[in-house]
Amino acid sequence: MQIKKDDTVVVIAGKDKGKTGTVLRTIPKKNKVVVEGVNMQTKHAKATRTSASEIKHMEGPIDASNVMFYDKDAKTATRIGYKVEDGKKVRVSKKSGKVID
Repeated sequence: MQIKKDDTVVVIAGKDKGKTGTVLRTIPKKNKVVVEGVNMQTKHAKATRTSASEIKHMEGPIDASNVMFYDKDAKTATRIGYKVEDGKKVRVSKKSGKVID
């Protein structure tokens, strides 16, 4: 999976198409990512002795194929490539050609 935690991504398919947000967590085994403010789901929490009942809105996972890395230099979504620099494998933006991490 080319998307990592804390990357800024753009949703390219689904009900939240066009939204941008940062990746909160990745689920590599299922090829899914959780993006801030995208795929909001409603969870109902029962009342307990210490807390009242409430309705929580939280982000749900979406497939990693439905998001693209957002390149801040090119100000658009871009694909990610890899190249070796100084013996280390680094991610590279296909649009701007700059090293991501």
